[in-house]
Amino acid sequence: MDVINMYNTSPLCVVKHNTSIHLLEHRAPICSFEERRKGITCMSLSMPVNHVIEVQERITGDSFIRPHLRNLSPYEPILPFEVLSSRLGRKPEDIVKLDANENPYGPPPEVFQALGSMKFPYIYPDPESRRLRAALAEDSGIESDYILAGCGADELIDLIMRCVLDPGDKIVDCPPTFTMYEFDAAVNGALVLKVPRNSDFSLNFELIADVVKKEKPKCIFLTSPNNPDGSIINDEILLKILELPILVVLDEAYIEFSETESRMGWVKKFENLIVLRTFSKRAGLAGLRVGYGTFPLSIIEYLWRAKQPYNVSVAAEVAACTALQNPAYLEKVKEALVQERNRLYKLLKEVPFLNPFPSHSNFILCEVTSGVDAKKLKEDLAKMGVMIRHYSKKELKGYVRVSVGMPEHTDVLMACLNSLSFD
Repeated sequence: MDVINMYNTSPLCVVKHNTSIHLLEHRAPICSFEERRKGITCMSLSMPVNHVIEVQERITGDSFIRPHLRNLSPYEPILPFEVLSSRLGRKPEDIVKLDANENPYGPPPEVFQALGSMKFPYIYPDPESRRLRAALAEDSGIESDYILAGCGADELIDLIMRCVLDPGDKIVDCPPTFTMYEFDAAVNGALVLKVPRNSDFSLNFELIADVVKKEKPKCIFLTSPNNPDGSIINDEILLKILELPILVVLDEAYIEFSETESRMGWVKKFENLIVLRTFSKRAGLAGLRVGYGTFPLSIIEYLWRAKQPYNVSVAAEVAACTALQNPAYLEKVKEALVQERNRLYKLLKEVPFLNPFPSHSNFILCEVTSGVDAKKLKEDLAKMGVMIRHYSKKELKGYVRVSVGMPEHTDVLMACLNSLSFD
């Protein structure tokens, strides 16, 4: 780290820059940096009070903000139960929330017991999340040296960008997809190269390869199954992308609901691959924010240096470890959601103004047809206490996404859809 230490030996000002010392003749103002008081004393020529006030008035808080952040559009999160309850005038239990891909079954019952009996919530958590990483190693069969945990996968996405990207560097994004990649890139001062997906939401590999060759981006963010359509990336396409000179970040937040195997273990073979996972969907712990990923050893070393020391809370680690101790429950819930997804898909196909897409995840994307306005559909359902996701971005204009809930949630949704009349 380059450090400049300054102190005063009036009438000369001594500036110490690392090991070099420079003596400069000092005129007003004279500043004294006192080691013991750790303060600064300044003696200066007098300045008119009105001029001082004018200078102070010109300073505004936003002048300290990095220029590229002043025009940053905030991320648009899904509203939580308590806010929805207030806005809709309904009790939380009377709201069918199918807009954020949450797991309605929640975590195993042992998690609640474990949270209620935490022994040391007043002690800072383990900065290396050793207990959690050991449990993940046992669960995945991948050594803990390759595993890093975070406050949700979102934290790891931002951490990767902070470690990899310089301002002005480029990333490849393949919309429609998870918008956090574009958002975090903007926060980190990176440029986003958008390579649109094909009409069936598959990746356009030829265009990706062309962009990588011409624009020299540093990394590409991919999701499999993809949010919001639920499509998966097959091995053939992924292997082709891994041959490109680019860091591939594969987000497997919804992998449990697909029939494909996780590529977590691939990081041992590919130096340019990172795989991210989460407890939000599989274990119903979205509210506690627990994510993790596997990284090549040559990369994870630097993420350990840059991450916040206490990023996974005591409660989050306790909950995640406890959830992993009941794999039978996690498997049962997964099977229930997959079964309900298949049922929901068939029912949505019968709605005359919806065109659902097959999904390998816990949600279904629907094109809103027959001249029906997608935003109005979302608003009409909200008035009846059913929340679905509507998109305003051009790639998904005229689409809605429906999360898979319990069978009773599907029943309420279908009753509301069938009650709507669009003339």
